[in-house]
Amino acid sequence: MVNAFSCLIKKKVTGNLPLKDDEIEQIGREIEAEIDARFGRSLAVRELDAGSDNAAEIEINNLNNAYYDVERFGISFVASPRHADVLLVTGAITHNMAIAAQKTYDAMPSPKFVVAVGDDACDGGIYRGTYAVLGGADALLPVDLKIPGNPPTPLQILTGLLALMRTAAKKG
Repeated sequence: MVNAFSCLIKKKVTGNLPLKDDEIEQIGREIEAEIDARFGRSLAVRELDAGSDNAAEIEINNLNNAYYDVERFGISFVASPRHADVLLVTGAITHNMAIAAQKTYDAMPSPKFVVAVGDDACDGGIYRGTYAVLGGADALLPVDLKIPGNPPTPLQILTGLLALMRTAAKKG
């Protein structure tokens, strides 16, 4: 039987893990500064799965875990497109999702940005040219940024969002 007291005094398994990743911190602080300047302290993101294999969604969900914690940089994921500034599209646009994807985009207030995340959303990926797929997100929506990868890492997604903020600053 395990003694509760022994669990308190023995060495912890997570004791050797680093508390911070300097590259994530640097990119996060740059994103935070851009968001403060352009969007008034927060960037609302709506994620849309248009027909993916869930690989990119797992990496996007990792952005909200305790390691990356993008909320501290001012990025929040919202449930409604009516509250979103950025639409993250994952997966190739399937015929079944085309109307829903268009309605989601139309429901967003202006200014709005569309980011294709993953190879499937960028150009259709392995599903390109199949009977059930229209193509990448740009086959239906005006894509502002493409983040390739199968799937892209959370760091690549953050770097892409930083590039989007800088592009928005130049346009505005």
